[in-house]
Amino acid sequence: MSSDGKLPNPLDNLEPKPYQDKFRGRQSSKFVDPCEEAAKASYKCLDRFDYDRDKCTDFFQAYRDCKKVWMEQRKADKRAGRDVP
Repeated sequence: MSSDGKLPNPLDNLEPKPYQDKFRGRQSSKFVDPCEEAAKASYKCLDRFDYDRDKCTDFFQAYRDCKKVWMEQRKADKRAGRDVP
């Protein structure tokens, strides 16, 4: 949650952060997630609404959309021969 107590807009998390930046400098990529901002936002929404999942569907969808874009980016990079962590 932001410092003023409001939830972020779920649409702000539709795009993953550049995953290459997330992996750079790490020994393992096992726990790196370029969509962690969207994941955190969905958890904050659940906390705020006492785990009423129906009130957080936009946040869950934003996370799924972000993950989909991330996986598509990784596949495209693999096909193009770019280094994929």
